[in-house]
Amino acid sequence: MTQQIPSTEPELAGVRNFRDVGGLPTVDGRRVRHGVLFRSGHLAHATPEDAAFLDSLGLHTIFDFRNAADQKLEGPDVELPGVRNVNLPLSDPADGAEFWKMVRDGDLDQLRGILADGKGADRMIASYRSMVTDRTAEHSRILHSLVEDSVPALMHCAAGKDRAGLSVAVTLLAVGVEREAIVTDYLKSNEKHRRYKVRRSGSNPSAYSPEVMELLSPLFDARAEYLTAAFDTIDATWGDVDTYLEQGLRLTPEARERLRERLLD
Repeated sequence: MTQQIPSTEPELAGVRNFRDVGGLPTVDGRRVRHGVLFRSGHLAHATPEDAAFLDSLGLHTIFDFRNAADQKLEGPDVELPGVRNVNLPLSDPADGAEFWKMVRDGDLDQLRGILADGKGADRMIASYRSMVTDRTAEHSRILHSLVEDSVPALMHCAAGKDRAGLSVAVTLLAVGVEREAIVTDYLKSNEKHRRYKVRRSGSNPSAYSPEVMELLSPLFDARAEYLTAAFDTIDATWGDVDTYLEQGLRLTPEARERLRERLLD
């Protein structure tokens, strides 16, 4: 049974879904060290107080997994002195652009057509599977950066749920964190104060009607089935996590051990 770690994290005013993944247990009885790996939504709306808190973490690197379209919508991250910012898009600007335009602008019939009857959840599952198989170069770069010099690190995308969620999950798998604990941390993104604020065009009350929000929920939920699909894809494609790390992400056993030294107590 995964032990629950008490939360002492702040609720930041302009940054959603921030947390330290320290304390998560590994399969061999160790734990992720506090203060070395953080995750969040984007930092574009950070208040001065938020920025002061983030500055106090002593971050070496911030990994921003948003693409150019995301950054145009939300803005650039707040600048923190002395922190290296690495933009590593984990989705293509044109990928699903028409889909997301319908999410923002579409009427009820359009949304039913693209999201009803399980299509929204199916899309999310397909996205997680493709991030595993198509983004090995990016995930390899993340892990090798952490091995070399990038700790403490903060990983974020827009909501801090999908692209950041999977990148954090891959990192935790690499140091041997229990899968159950990884899923438990991932599901924290569903807590009300963490959730991404859905943007819909227009001021018509129907834009946020209960049916519309129900149709959109698979896109903005963290669901165990999404992360499980990613884990299943690793197993189906490479056979096991060790082979995925060595062959898929080119992480040698020696580099993996250095990663464990950096991230674990």
